[in-house]
This record gives sequence, structure tokens and C-alpha cells, in this order.
Amino acid sequence: MERQDREQMRVYAKISRAALRHNMEAMRDSLPEGIRIAGVVKADAYGHGAALVADTIAPYVSFFCVATAEEALGLRKHGIEKPVLVLGPVFDADYEDLVRAEIRPSIFTEEQAEALSKAAEKLGRKAAFHLAVDTGMHRIGLKPDAEGVRLAGRIAAFSNLDFEGMFTHFYRADEWSQETTELQEQRFRDFRKALRERGLSPRICHIANSAGILNLRGTEYDMMRAGISIYGIYPATEMAHPLALEPVLSLHSTVTYVKELPAGGAVSYGGTFVAERPMRVATVSIGYGDGYPRALSNKGEVLIHGKRCRILGRVCMDQLMADVSAVPEARTGSPVTLLGRDGEACITLEELAERSGRFHYEILCCLNQRVPRIDS
Repeated sequence: MERQDREQMRVYAKISRAALRHNMEAMRDSLPEGIRIAGVVKADAYGHGAALVADTIAPYVSFFCVATAEEALGLRKHGIEKPVLVLGPVFDADYEDLVRAEIRPSIFTEEQAEALSKAAEKLGRKAAFHLAVDTGMHRIGLKPDAEGVRLAGRIAAFSNLDFEGMFTHFYRADEWSQETTELQEQRFRDFRKALRERGLSPRICHIANSAGILNLRGTEYDMMRAGISIYGIYPATEMAHPLALEPVLSLHSTVTYVKELPAGGAVSYGGTFVAERPMRVATVSIGYGDGYPRALSNKGEVLIHGKRCRILGRVCMDQLMADVSAVPEARTGSPVTLLGRDGEACITLEELAERSGRFHYEILCCLNQRVPRIDS
């Protein structure tokens, strides 16, 4: 879409390729030489658009990681050729498509390994996989104990499988205390040693997520998985921020109508806002049907002509109303910023999360397909 057409768009999100490149370079430069980066683009790249993001960060990564078979195959359809790892479990029916597309599944049961091996045998290929290890999160993965070592041996013994990688996942690395993370590291380290003693040596071991990268945890392994940090968002506000990341996504809409509201006038469903004085109110063409949080009713703000304007009443499915009494230049067609910067004013993702009571990752992921992602 041409830039001149954007003023006529109901709602859109700008995706900054420059910010993506900046964040990848900041992480790359902070890591010890030789450690590879895997770019996590699950959930449509955390709401940013998987194809656009993958294309931009491809020069910086050795792998892409997704959560589902559908996401992995979608990357292949968009022409992404680098290795792709599915971090979550997949159904047996998906293995043949994954093998054909040279996509690596996560394996942690003998039943999964058998199904993957059969699919590979049918296609006359060997299928690479990464072994998922549960070091404490208790979500997926085999236990890093003696039985886990034996199970890993049985999985690796399937003749049509290639034991390419092994990983686990930090679940408290974004906290000030690193005690739990250190314990996970030790369990993973001991398990890798036990596997090596049995002659099992995956070529790629990875443990660190975005929080691990920012804390430089897990740097003794071959690869680190960059997720939310790619998008310029810190995993948690309580973390130290050694890298200056830049937010990649900003959210925009348009004023569609400005009206005069008399004292005593109610706004939106339920009349939860009633004007105490005459006001100017702008209708903005975005709502919870686009993924904007309804919880920001009566307490969120938007930016119009560089000024903060309070949301009045309940956020509707497709529209919301804002107080523009102090913005005389506001009119039909005025641009609205809901996330990001307008002049000196800025609304951050952390602010939206705090005011709405929602998780900051969640807000990004909930922006749906009614919101076009625009390359900027």
C-alpha cells in the first residue's frame, strides 16, 4: 500500500524494519563470538507479521522458531528457506509435511519419534529433530534424569532420525533472582554430559530465551533463541536493561467524527461516562474487535496532534471515543496514535499493559488480521 493512502486507512500498525535490524545487531554484538541466534516468530511474530519480520531478520539468524506446524509451513510458503524449529508438540498427521519441508519438530516421547521416523521412511529421507528437555517448567519435554537418558537413547536409535539439537526453556530468567535459572542450567549441563557419556551428542544445544540473552545466561551453548527482544520489548520491567532496544510496532487509527457533547451527555454503551461540562468528543475507528483492549474503557489515552486524549466510556467493538476538548485542531481525518510516538508524546506498551491489567506480550499478539501491518 502506498504511503499516501494510509491517511484513509481505518486502522493499521507500522512495523519498523530499521528497529528490527537495530535490535538484532544489538543482541548479536552483545553475545560471545560464534553463538548463533534463532529468531522466534511464533504467533505471527508476536503480532508483527511473520513474513515481514522473518524476511528482515534473516541475515542475522541461523534458525527460525515457531510454535505450531502451521506456522512453520507458513514460513516455507513465504519463501523462508533457513532451518525452522517447531517448539511445541505437533500431531502425527503433520510429520510428513514437516519432513517434506525440512522442518524440525520437537521430540520428547518414543511415540513421537516413531511417528516421525515412519514419515521420514515413507519419503525416503532422514528427519532432523530437537530433543525437548524439561528442566523445571513442567510444560513439555523429557525429564533430565537416568530414565530420560535411556529414553533419549531409544529416540536417537530410530534409523530415519537425525538427532540435530536439544533444548530447554528458562521460565524465571526475567527475575532479579537467578537461582532458579542457575538450577535449570545445571540440570541441562548434567544431562548433556550424561548423553555424551552414552555417545549421544546433538550438534546444537540451546537454552536461552530473550531474558537469557539480556542476562547473558546460556552463552556456553551453540545457539540462543531471541523472542520478544527482537521486537524491542523487554521480557519484564524488573529486569536490568543492558541493551537499548527499539520498539518495532506502533498502532494508528483515524478520527472519523467530532461532535459537541453537552453537560450531562453520556458516552458509549451503558453510559459509564457522563460529561460534567460541555466537551468536544472524537470518534476513533478502532475497537476491541481489532484487538485493542476493552479494559482501557474510561482510563486509556490516545494521541491526537501530539496531545494525550482520554478515552471516554466503553471501548466498542469497532470504535472508541476520546476527549478532544483541549485539541481544537482535531477534526475528521486527524491521525490517531494508540501505541507509539506522536511528536514529544509517547504511549508505551508497558503503559497500555499497566492501565489495562493485561500482559504486554498479550496486547501485541491480540492485534488481529483486521489491522494491516505496514512496512515502514
